Amino acid sequence: QAMLIRPCHDGEFDTLLAIINAAASKYRGVIPDDCWHEPYMSSQHLRDEIADGVQFIAAEIDGSLAGVMGIQPVRNVELIRHAYVRPEFQGRGLGGALIAHLKSQSHRQILVGTWRAATWAIRFYETHQFQLVPESVKAELLKTYWTIPARQIDTSVVLASPALNVNEAQRLMQASR
Repeated sequence: QAMLIRPCHDGEFDTLLAIINAAASKYRGVIPDDCWHEPYMSSQHLRDEIADGVQFIAAEIDGSLAGVMGIQPVRNVELIRHAYVRPEFQGRGLGGALIAHLKSQSHRQILVGTWRAATWAIRFYETHQFQLVPESVKAELLKTYWTIPARQIDTSVVLASPALNVNEAQRLMQASR
């Protein structure tokens, strides 16, 4: 099966949303119940994310969208946002191809936030040269670069590529102000 990495098109909104919600079902029962929504992402939330500058790329297999990943420039960093592969295509390297593509396009610090309990997601990012940021700067990074509720900050982690120590993270946030 031939894989093509390409930008998502405006007409693919419903497919993009379906992929996100199908793959996010893995979080049900893993992340705190008060953080779970049904559906995980509403169409309005996805529209808001796109309006806020999240640009999506797709992994297409034989003409069909199989995985998606967003990148969002925020201040002096790029955030990986909403990285999902259809369950039936997981484990085939699509996520790795998507993240390699995004990393090759960026010359800035890249950050990704995920749920602390989503150990498979943390392992995925670590496999692709991301490292957990020190816990002592995690909340400040999340408040600087994301707009998420306090409960999500408490139950999330941040990974960075290239890696950031405490001093580097503090300098990065200071430079963003």
